[in-house]
Amino acid sequence: MFDEYDEGHTVAGWTGVAVATAGTSLVGVGVCAVSGPLLLAGGVVVVVSALVTWVLHLTGWGKPPGVRPPSEWGMRVRDAGARDGHPGCLGCRLAGRGRPAPAALSVAAPTVAGDGTGVEVLGAAMVGAGPRADVGRGAS
Repeated sequence: MFDEYDEGHTVAGWTGVAVATAGTSLVGVGVCAVSGPLLLAGGVVVVVSALVTWVLHLTGWGKPPGVRPPSEWGMRVRDAGARDGHPGCLGCRLAGRGRPAPAALSVAAPTVAGDGTGVEVLGAAMVGAGPRADVGRGAS
């Protein structure tokens, strides 16, 4: 019987938790033994757990944000949409996947912009997106 909620029972999630548990155990032993090298090693293992989880997510062994249909809740179900990136997924955005197309930016009202003559224009509109946006009295 399936759980009522999709809590992310995935290979990426369980592997990341297992590696992080080993890292925090090393940190605990390092604290008890007052050992700097064990503390450092445990910290490195915890960072590696985050990287392992991220890589497994990107290769399809994780899950997209939100609830999946019950047919995709199994541990052995690989996510086919991971290659293109998941909308709203920070891990996919960090990997350069699933970025939305740049949209036009139009800002009206209390913006102030120079028009090249040394005169500031109050209520100027900014049109475009990115570093080469057109700034002035409107679209050129």
